[in-house]
Amino acid sequence: MTSLPRLTGTLVAGTALVLLSLATAITIGPADLSVPDVVAVVREHLGGPPADLSPLRAAIVWELRLPRSILAAACGAGLAVCGAVLQSLLRNPLADPFVLGISSGASTGAVAVAVLGIGAGTVGLTGGAFVGALVSFALVALLAWAAGSGPDKLILAGVAGTQLFSALTSFIVLTSADPEQTRGVLVWLLGSLGGARWSDAALVVVVVSLGTLVCLVMARSLDAFAFGADAAGTLGVSVRQARAVLLVTTAAMTAVAVASAGAIGFVGLVLPHAARAVVGPRHRALLPVTALVGAVFLVWADTIARVVVEPQELPVGVITALVGVPAFALILRRRGRRA
Repeated sequence: MTSLPRLTGTLVAGTALVLLSLATAITIGPADLSVPDVVAVVREHLGGPPADLSPLRAAIVWELRLPRSILAAACGAGLAVCGAVLQSLLRNPLADPFVLGISSGASTGAVAVAVLGIGAGTVGLTGGAFVGALVSFALVALLAWAAGSGPDKLILAGVAGTQLFSALTSFIVLTSADPEQTRGVLVWLLGSLGGARWSDAALVVVVVSLGTLVCLVMARSLDAFAFGADAAGTLGVSVRQARAVLLVTTAAMTAVAVASAGAIGFVGLVLPHAARAVVGPRHRALLPVTALVGAVFLVWADTIARVVVEPQELPVGVITALVGVPAFALILRRRGRRA
């Protein structure tokens, strides 16, 4: 169990690292910018004195790189928290929105809105992603139940669900999208923050903040689920209600992240394990630390994707996969040793 002073110090250090990562990442690129320049532009837009920068450089900071970096931090935090919640709720260290098919379902829902126009005037891209995420997880849960309930069955059903919804997404794109739409959707599906806008960043920040708060309120229930659903029930947890609230919350956070940045894999799988190594398994400490770790990780993953092959950009999902696959193999190896 992490002591309160240690947890407070960890959260303060983590928050400082997120802010420093944001400020530093914005300076990286062909434009000649520094951290004081970034601070000056932000201060100007918050009502401070004008920044001593050309309009072009100021616009690069405020209109391009800052919303992109904030969106990366919010998506990373949200996906990492979703992974931590699902791993505890399902008692499986391999659970995350990507592995369980939630991200793929959200992608299908978003593409159905963007390409086919289904519900475009009512639910929008984020709404389509949310519906797709819920449908995907419901199907995965049904498959797992039909195969005989258990965390391992759910992971296997998630793999099947991921393939199914990936195939549906590809079918929609190849049969209904024009060449330009096809290219844009395929890049987006690999994870792309290149088109980030302030509206996207604001939506994801709000939903991820509220979702993380909901999960924090239910931290004791998540601690109880570590001993199994039956044990959680004997400890006074309303198992069905807690599961429903947590699954809808993670689906909502995954949906806004996918709608804004595409299907970014391995963030929710790997980073909760890193956070547990720092603060242990208690969710009141684990969830905020996981969010901070996820934010820092995706900010730097996006920065690397943006500059490693200049003037082109790599999809950020390529970077997260290059880091996540070896970490996934390590988790499997450790789990095999304990079995």
